[in-house]
Amino acid sequence: MEKQENNNKMPLLGDNFPEITVQTTQGTLNIPSHFKGKWFVLFSHPADFTPVCTTEFVAFQKRYSKFKELNCELIGLSVDQVFAHIKWEGWIKENLNIQIEFPIIADTGKVANTLGIIHPGKGTNTVRAVFVVDPKSQLRLMLYYPQELGRNLDEIIRIVKALQISDKNNVAMPADWPNNEIMGNHVIIPPATDIKTSKERIEKAKEGEFECFDWWLCHKELK
Repeated sequence: MEKQENNNKMPLLGDNFPEITVQTTQGTLNIPSHFKGKWFVLFSHPADFTPVCTTEFVAFQKRYSKFKELNCELIGLSVDQVFAHIKWEGWIKENLNIQIEFPIIADTGKVANTLGIIHPGKGTNTVRAVFVVDPKSQLRLMLYYPQELGRNLDEIIRIVKALQISDKNNVAMPADWPNNEIMGNHVIIPPATDIKTSKERIEKAKEGEFECFDWWLCHKELK
């Protein structure tokens, strides 16, 4: 089936991430081509020198090595001038002893409008959003948070890891993976879509290839 073109302002899951030239604290970058062959997480924040955003940037930086282990880069964004970003980075280094190593986009509003992350009901600041993009430059996940709620960084790491495992093994992840309440760290085998396969599932489960609660709910340990 031919992929339909998305004419909405906000990109949708499965869309190619829009090609954008951005000014950052590490110079001018072209994304997503700058991250070709890698996953990347683009996250927006309402403004520099704000309490919740400061805690988030520290948390992102402290986990930067974990993202890199997953072949995943980070890039921040807000509608602030690059001078404000640089000054804020300096404040974080001086007062919290954390050096921000990933780039931050200094946006005039063009990038935010392209991504649909300025919401009229929340003023002119960028909302607290997360975009996860794969090595093929496809948008795989979007998250939005209100200004008063900081992000859970370990959850974002879990998301990237889970998407990579899903792509590699053609499986899905249960709730709270890898600590699901009924199947632990097992992954879910895609449901059977025909009668023949549904019957084969039960037989394979009996042979110990995987485990099934029923033909449509089968799971296995990832080896």
